[in-house]
Parts: sequence; C-alpha cells; structure tokens
Amino acid sequence: MNIENTKAQMRKGVLEFCILSVLKEKDAYTSEILDTLKNAKLLVVEGTVYPLLTRLKNDGLLNYRWEESTSGPPRKYYGLTELGKTFLTELNSTWTELSDAVNIITTKK
Repeated sequence: MNIENTKAQMRKGVLEFCILSVLKEKDAYTSEILDTLKNAKLLVVEGTVYPLLTRLKNDGLLNYRWEESTSGPPRKYYGLTELGKTFLTELNSTWTELSDAVNIITTKK
C-alpha cells in the first residue's frame, strides 16, 4: 500500500471545500489561492487547481472578472456566487459532522 497515494487522495477530497473557503472573505486570483493553500501546508499544484476552478465556475459556484495588473498581464479574480455561498455553508456543516465523527473514532481509548 502506498501511503503517499492515500494522503494525496485525502487532500483532493477536501480541496474543493478549501478553495471555496479561501474565497469566502474576498475574491482572489489563482496565485493567491495557491499561496493560501500552500501557507496552510496543503500541498497543491497549479495543474490540479485550474481545472477545479473551471469546474466550480461551470457548476455556478464561482464567477470571475478580469483585472489589470501593474506587474504583468491581466488577472482573473474568482469569487463566490450566491449558490457558492450556500454550497459552502452546507459543506461547513458536513465538515463539522465528519470531523467530529472521525475524531470520536480515532481518539477512542
């Protein structure tokens, strides 16, 4: 059994929730999202995030706008739609329930 594969699958399982959570406070461009995830020690590569952002946009959870940048090409800023905010609220509830259940099971003596 490959522990690295299992750890990667666990990270992928919560990545959507984490990206939506990053965007709940303010709109952000992809590099900001990646930096926030990396600062939290959630190791993610760009090749994983870009398709996920597109899928979340296509599902109506995110929208985006282009903004000029003083240090390069225009940047695509992502933000939550109303549907995205509702979806994130549901994910928060589910995460709390799941986390509580896992903690009960894994901390049993």
